[in-house]
Amino acid sequence: MHMRRTLNKFCPTESLTSRSIHLARKDALRKFYECGFSYSRKLTAHKSCVNYLAFSRHDGRWLASAGDDCRVLLWDFSQEDVFCPGHAFAGPMGNVLALDFSATNQYLYSCFSGGADDVILKYDVSTLREVGSSSIGERGWSSSVERYGDHDDSVRALTCHPYEDEIFISASEDGKLILHDSRAGGRMSAAQGTLQHTAAFTGVQHHPVMEHVFATCDVHGHVCLRDTRMTFGPLSRRSNGGIVRVYNTKLSRKSAGYLSNPESSSLTFDRDGGAHYFPTIYAMSDPHPLAICTGRNTPDGTPISPPQRTYTNSCTMKSGAFGGPGMDEDDLYGAGSDDFRAYVWRIPPLMTLQGLRQEITSHDWYAREWPDTVVLAFAEGKWESRYVPYEISMPLARLNGHKSIVNSVAIHPSLLHIATSGVERQIILHSPTPSSPAVQNLLPTPPTVRMLQPQDLAAQRMFLRALFGPHPTLHEDDVEDDEGENETISLFDHILRAEGEADVFTIRRWGEDSAEDSEEDSGDDEDEMR
Repeated sequence: MHMRRTLNKFCPTESLTSRSIHLARKDALRKFYECGFSYSRKLTAHKSCVNYLAFSRHDGRWLASAGDDCRVLLWDFSQEDVFCPGHAFAGPMGNVLALDFSATNQYLYSCFSGGADDVILKYDVSTLREVGSSSIGERGWSSSVERYGDHDDSVRALTCHPYEDEIFISASEDGKLILHDSRAGGRMSAAQGTLQHTAAFTGVQHHPVMEHVFATCDVHGHVCLRDTRMTFGPLSRRSNGGIVRVYNTKLSRKSAGYLSNPESSSLTFDRDGGAHYFPTIYAMSDPHPLAICTGRNTPDGTPISPPQRTYTNSCTMKSGAFGGPGMDEDDLYGAGSDDFRAYVWRIPPLMTLQGLRQEITSHDWYAREWPDTVVLAFAEGKWESRYVPYEISMPLARLNGHKSIVNSVAIHPSLLHIATSGVERQIILHSPTPSSPAVQNLLPTPPTVRMLQPQDLAAQRMFLRALFGPHPTLHEDDVEDDEGENETISLFDHILRAEGEADVFTIRRWGEDSAEDSEEDSGDDEDEMR
């Protein structure tokens, strides 16, 4: 679930010279992007899967990375050539699932899950001002300055307030949304700062401009836009769980007599605040989807044909990102995939997408024949109108270099860099050019990607070693040790073989033919109304 809103920032009072410069810059950047992000470098320091990446706001000086090795690393992009992390934060006792920088980058918040603790840690980044040294050993490690232990289950996501460093919202599998406010005199009671939901939350994202607006998603596929003034505080001020808009996320297939409600594993806004089975683009003011991003074709337009693999997302938690380095709008969206790549799509203007979306009555949906391109639609109910979003079937770029599933994508706010990570312990930094102000002498990225092979006896043995080892994804030996990483890759290969081809209409039924899901969905709505 991805929201987007674009603003026309050019006004008639701008000079023709300024307009010409803007267009020339936009054209130059577009040519860079169209060549793809064909250069890269592996950033190696973690000892396990890297679950999450986040660039600091505004200038993107810091890239924060974290995963299953119980630490958070900072990579300093103010250097001339980034090779090693510049700082490390200690404290997590389990797998780190999410990171976010505060409004002015004073703090970095991380949430982790492991053992008896489901804790959020707050680190002070403001003390790391010097530029130049580039190894963890020279700067040492820092501990958290505050701990938040208010959740009873894994904290899946957190999001910082757009203007206040001390305010953030966390979302957990315990069904709680919690508003944290560390300002002096600004604290609510624990009850006033908590919303209890019947379903586990999977994502939360603050609007980057409107301070009271945020969005959530959960395991039942619900995606909602909420207002903090209606979500938190005394019961007398709350209304409808704070929900101001519910987005249409259920899928309809003509051959099925029911709908499907795929889990929404994450959501994000673009910089201005506009917003399954495929990444889905919404406008914040429109409940129906405008576009889906697929990998039906290669970046040059060639259709993908079996046995080639392309974009899928069925096996791991993934986080995508909007971006537009050097641009005044975020017209790129990047996401990781189960085919061992990351994908970048260029998102057309919202007005264009609205004109390309089809609306079909439920009667016509079942009575008429539709072309092969109209296979799936979105519907709020079995007898409601179908909405067929425009399919962005040709990605701008496919980012290679990984040997297993890619889970996280981060786009630098100003430099032409995209960072990707996942099952492997390496982060890959991608670029359309071999050098930039932050890195030098990048190498061409291999044009091919590893194929998922049928399981043989050797793969079975490696899978069992990983499964029954002390930690399936963590290897304390040399970070260059390939054997331990190959065991981790074998573990996720096994998961892909078992779950990668699952039909969402089989495993996520919703509708009249599925009474259990109908009751479950109704119960969620009632809970939000309290």
